[in-house]
Amino acid sequence: MEDEPNKKKLLILYASETGNAMDAAERLGREADRRCCPVSVLCIDDFEPKSLPFEETVIFVVSTTGQGDVPDSMKGFWRFLLQRSLSKEWLKGVDYGVFGLGDSSYQKYNFVAKKLDKRLLDLGARSLIERGLGDDQHPSGYEGALDPWMSKLWKTLYNKAPNLFPNDPNTATLNGTWVDQPKIQITYHDVGKGNSQCSAAIDFKSLEMLIERTRSMSPGKSSGKMRPDCFLNLSIHYDVGDVLEVLPSQDPVAVDAFMKRCNLNPEAYITVQPSKKENSMGDTNHAPDIPVKLKTFVELTMDIASASPRRYFFEIMSNFASAQHEKERLQYFASPEGRDDLYQYNQKERRTVLEVLEDFHSVQMPLEWLVQLIPPLKTRAFSISSSNSAHPNQVHLTVSVVSWTTPYKRTRKGLCSTWLAGLDLQQRVLIPAWFHKGSLPSPSPSVPLILIGPGTGCAPFRGFVEERALQSKSGPRAPVLFFFGCRNEENDFLYRDFWLSHLQSGGVLSEDKGGGFYVAFSRDQPQKVYVQHKMREQSTKIWNLLAGGAAVYIAGSANKMPSDVLAALEEIISLEGGVTKEVAARWIHALEKSGRYHVEAWS
Repeated sequence: MEDEPNKKKLLILYASETGNAMDAAERLGREADRRCCPVSVLCIDDFEPKSLPFEETVIFVVSTTGQGDVPDSMKGFWRFLLQRSLSKEWLKGVDYGVFGLGDSSYQKYNFVAKKLDKRLLDLGARSLIERGLGDDQHPSGYEGALDPWMSKLWKTLYNKAPNLFPNDPNTATLNGTWVDQPKIQITYHDVGKGNSQCSAAIDFKSLEMLIERTRSMSPGKSSGKMRPDCFLNLSIHYDVGDVLEVLPSQDPVAVDAFMKRCNLNPEAYITVQPSKKENSMGDTNHAPDIPVKLKTFVELTMDIASASPRRYFFEIMSNFASAQHEKERLQYFASPEGRDDLYQYNQKERRTVLEVLEDFHSVQMPLEWLVQLIPPLKTRAFSISSSNSAHPNQVHLTVSVVSWTTPYKRTRKGLCSTWLAGLDLQQRVLIPAWFHKGSLPSPSPSVPLILIGPGTGCAPFRGFVEERALQSKSGPRAPVLFFFGCRNEENDFLYRDFWLSHLQSGGVLSEDKGGGFYVAFSRDQPQKVYVQHKMREQSTKIWNLLAGGAAVYIAGSANKMPSDVLAALEEIISLEGGVTKEVAARWIHALEKSGRYHVEAWS
């Protein structure tokens, strides 16, 4: 729908990390369009924050990442909103709604949606509807909250802004051909032209450019850099605490099966651009028109055999099913009534795009829809477990090979970890990689450290200890306490010899240097023992280091560990400092604000 001059419209802004918030926002946009409501859906970093007071109705769809952090795409917008110069009436006249996506197993559940809601109110905006909070732990995922919230939204909007709806908003009708038309267009190029512009990459620069231009064409591209920082057999540089993102390779057998199932010519050359309609709505950031091989595009951008398709995928599939029973099943899955069954079939079982397509044999989807709707192939992030100073031109990762069993007893494996574990060390493999700062800044040598890293959470702290060991050679350095945990000493004691070597007299972790290394083996005795228990045993040591200006670093699983460690620290400060739990909590909050309390957790 093209915007008419000065015509009022609904603005939907989303901030997404994994793609769920974008998916929810686009669904809101489709439902608005079906109600003939003029609507614009934008990623929040494509919107100019200073224009917000000139909007009449804005819906925010935002996810929460890490330990209550805003997504990368929202950081600039959020910084702008926090400016003290903005008055309490800056957003007077703006109506808004907030829907958040989070996971209630995290300590700061939907924290971004909650603080955004509060900040908008503080700036004078008016809330149209109580904020909605989607929860990954719900039996239907975030859609369990989105469906009823969205129904209430249309009723509320119609009452407060009936001019947005020419018809009854409770009756969704197809408005034009918006739903039936993909948002991208694909142009095929003859092989001769493709070969002349896309010759086989024989050097690193060509490979970098191929990856950059291929991934920049993808409609699911992120806001980060498309071109790799390096390949992992070249000169590299990083700091301890940094994160490495790796682009995994997909199984060639799965790629070939996908190409065959969808009747695609792997040798064809294509370019992918926004459709003419999308360009007419102001989207001019189209990809460069340099053709790439179709198989290469699939390999580098489309997650066909790892990620599960989204609900809209099933809706569009139903339009291309020639078998009536498959069409009806797909329509049911896409309906509100079939939401729970779809969640059990799709998300709980982690069915892949390829598996879904093979389950519905009569469906033949155009390539445009496949490119638009198949989840993008994402990089995987790992905490770096080495010091660049100790290992020049090397980067070490601690990778747990992911494998699990679904409710229907199907074995699933993580794409990236399985691929990395299966690499042949005798062969030359180029791995596209990107370096960036994580949640654990590199500490000053003069700052005492309290490190808590159970399981693979020990990864970044291996680099911390290596770095401090090198620094110690040039003079005295502040002490380091490290609390590690795993299930069994015999099977799970990661980097055992490394830690014990630095525990020896004069080592970074040695007690004569004021440090310490304490391990909790949770399953080696009848009663489970975790890192927080070992911390309580060393409460005096921890308190003395905190009082001496120590920084706390926590890394590992996001489930209960960060909150359990936080509770243990509060107890220690209360006990050793002789203060109440409330004062201890404020003490830790002050540590966080001063940059002395850092958490990097993952699910």
